[in-house]
Amino acid sequence: MATKSLDELTFNNRYTATLPADPSTEIRPREVRGASFSRVTPKTTAAPKIIGISPEMVAALELDTAVVDTDRFAAVMTGNEVLDGMDTYAACYGGHQFGNWAGQLGDGRAIALGEVETSSGEHYTLQLKGAGPTPYSRSADGLAVLRSSVREFLCSEAMHHLGVPTTRALSLALTGDQVLRDMFYNGNAAFESGAIVCRVAPSFVRFGNFELPSSRQDIDLLRATADHTIRTDFPHLGEPSPEVYAAWFGEIVDRTADMIVHWMRVGFVHGVMNTDNMSIHGLTIDYGPYGWLEDFDPNWTPNTTDAGRKRYRFGAQPAIAQWNLMQLANAIYPLIEKAEPLQAALDGYVERYQTGYQTMMANKLGLDRFDPEVDEDLMADLLNVLQLAETDMTIFYRNLADVDLAAGASADDRFAPLAEAYYVPEQLTTEVRSQIDAWLVRYADRVEASTLSADARVKLMNATNPKYVLRNYLAQLAIDKADAGDYAMITELLDVLRHPYDDQPGNETFAEKRPDWARTRPGCSMLSCSS
Repeated sequence: MATKSLDELTFNNRYTATLPADPSTEIRPREVRGASFSRVTPKTTAAPKIIGISPEMVAALELDTAVVDTDRFAAVMTGNEVLDGMDTYAACYGGHQFGNWAGQLGDGRAIALGEVETSSGEHYTLQLKGAGPTPYSRSADGLAVLRSSVREFLCSEAMHHLGVPTTRALSLALTGDQVLRDMFYNGNAAFESGAIVCRVAPSFVRFGNFELPSSRQDIDLLRATADHTIRTDFPHLGEPSPEVYAAWFGEIVDRTADMIVHWMRVGFVHGVMNTDNMSIHGLTIDYGPYGWLEDFDPNWTPNTTDAGRKRYRFGAQPAIAQWNLMQLANAIYPLIEKAEPLQAALDGYVERYQTGYQTMMANKLGLDRFDPEVDEDLMADLLNVLQLAETDMTIFYRNLADVDLAAGASADDRFAPLAEAYYVPEQLTTEVRSQIDAWLVRYADRVEASTLSADARVKLMNATNPKYVLRNYLAQLAIDKADAGDYAMITELLDVLRHPYDDQPGNETFAEKRPDWARTRPGCSMLSCSS
């Protein structure tokens, strides 16, 4: 396949060509009505410098690899240069935040550059996060800092390689500017290094793109947005009609359920599942105060803003996704004017999620199938066992494949591979060890009844349970080094996370459980929405 220079990229800006634009070019915070987007130009930065690249996204965009090492690429990926064919804009949308209607929100610190069309007909929207103010920035500056940008860049790509539906990241760049941030909203603002991530997705259309016009009873804009979305991203459903709108919503329901199953599989906690952070593509979007469930605690949330209510805790994510889908159903109801097809799709969420979750858990345990008569209790009891002592979720599941399940194995033999998953050895009392072993014995019996061979079981488990995830403390170590001018760990981490299911001899340190110093350190345990 021939590769391209920046000037050879083909931009097919269907979003701005099809949907109504804001007639004003004023950047000041304001209410925007009757428009899907506002045309804005990214803010010029002082000294753009690329410090992270996704080779896979460079290839997907058909770019010549030599291009990414040029000053011009850095200028484009920070908004300092707008290429011919780009049509830069910020989208207008609303949303429910922490369960409450928040009205107009919009791209407050994200500016889309345009849609790239590849030679194979794929479309990728490029979007700069942290590129400056827009009409939707409210009281903020529209900028991003290094710590949040490192986290988004690494997690976007890590999730992709884990097999989790996600937006992607092409590049991570320093701007050379200093940005004032109050990390925990506690009055301790400080200057931090500015940075920009170039995010990539088929589109960045969210539930909130439909909620806002519906809330304003702007049915023409609601219909235009839905019709554009179906024609460009769901063309297999046919020309828009009430029946197609219902089928489209059903597909969004299915995609969302599948995404949440993957989150639960790998222990990902989004942290801020507002409806404006939900993609209609069923992609993980907007990596803010996310976290990885290290100690298995279904009630854990990484978001300081949510620490009291824990609305977006790990264990609540399936229910929150369903609630968010209900808000989308309410928003598009005027297009269908029948509740029954929307309710049927919503009812289908439960079945889709439960079936997906059961299959996923059977795969995590290396079982040939989900047998409800046995496995429902086995899996429910496992979740209780994981909370008997502080247990590293990733290590436990990965090492479960190595447990000696032979009939003659001792309790110590069975437990040995799991020992490194526990954070506080003193919690492993005789009673706790007894309960863990009782479950392992039941698990061994269930494996014995499975039709899978021992090798097939281990292969299935190791393809489902990653060895490497973007642990919170690893991301923070990469941030600390980057703050000091050393960007090598960003690339090193990305390389490891590109193969999360492989053993990778020599990289075992990246699979170790959270060190004690990271237990309560900011950035490793809790983050704010500015993170």
